[in-house]
Amino acid sequence: MADPDARERGNAPDDTSTSTAATYSSPLLAVPGAVPAPEEWPDQGVAWHCGDPLVEQREATAGLVVIDRSHRSVISVTGADRLTWLHSLTSQSFTDLPDGATAESLILDINGRIEHHFVATHFDGTVWLDTEREYAAALLSYLQKMVFWSKVEVREADMAVLTLIGPALAKAIPDTTKAVALPDGGFTRPLGWPAEGRADAVVPRPQLTRWWAEYTQAGARPAGTWALEALRVTSLRPRVGVDTDERTIPHEARWIGTAEQHGAVHLEKGCYRGQETVARVHNLGKPPRHLVLLHLDGSDEHRPMTGDPVTAGGRTVGRVGTVIDHFEFGPVALALMKRTIKPETELTAGAPGREVAASIDPDSLPQYEEVQPGRAAVDRLRGR
Repeated sequence: MADPDARERGNAPDDTSTSTAATYSSPLLAVPGAVPAPEEWPDQGVAWHCGDPLVEQREATAGLVVIDRSHRSVISVTGADRLTWLHSLTSQSFTDLPDGATAESLILDINGRIEHHFVATHFDGTVWLDTEREYAAALLSYLQKMVFWSKVEVREADMAVLTLIGPALAKAIPDTTKAVALPDGGFTRPLGWPAEGRADAVVPRPQLTRWWAEYTQAGARPAGTWALEALRVTSLRPRVGVDTDERTIPHEARWIGTAEQHGAVHLEKGCYRGQETVARVHNLGKPPRHLVLLHLDGSDEHRPMTGDPVTAGGRTVGRVGTVIDHFEFGPVALALMKRTIKPETELTAGAPGREVAASIDPDSLPQYEEVQPGRAAVDRLRGR
């Protein structure tokens, strides 16, 4: 299944996103069976798979796998104002985030378009943020510039991420309900996606190989990022810069929701940059595009690339995001599609001359049956 041409897989950032830093190389690439990612795959520097990517995906849904994600960057936020300060800058509610809790959040531009996504864990007096490596420097710089008189300190942290997925998670993680300390530093934290049983171990980088050995000895099968990406896609979880473009707003990417709902945008929190767009779409309108799952023609030797168009009758109606081979569904992709496109529409995905037939999974379509609060208020004023 390994294909050395990442363009065939289509899982490389398009021209609008920053290229993944090519300088990182995980010590776990020396583990027997580890296959490094193809050159243009976004997860550079860690294993793409560990010998059999489809079996690794199956084990993630039936047993337990451990995945090296040490290419991600971690930022620490400390100080008495850490929660209120993050609350004022981001799309998630942090003021009441208890110790041990984890939340996802976004930073938006003034027009409500997504600039950054990160996972934040409040643990032992620190909020730990981990994010895509290629966006980390810009995120760190932005946060440090926004400190002003707040009692916070923002630093790059020498920490690495390992991800465990599977229903047998309790074999390796002592507490699957909240973040808990690991011996000699670091912590584990549960997350609610992409499959039953998911936790990350955020560990000091010098201890990365130690914890990999601990988890594999506890019964976790070594796996690569291919397994996580396949499960993420079928769970309709976007990835910034791959499944989003420079125009994407949170409603399009399905990132609306509280920490408990595994969302990244809390609709009842106070002001933050870009909130006006979020509120307007929530109260009065619908997003112009939405994230859906595409099934691709598996008989075609080609695969579309991230950033390629999705077309209907020769007209561009969407944008391809992550493209992946799934152990049950075959070749699938996430795509940002115009909201008006019906699931029965005949589609193609890919650059001219390399198009493949595609179809929208009807179960992946968002539901828009509820009347928005603002629209309902307007209708009441008009006597409707």
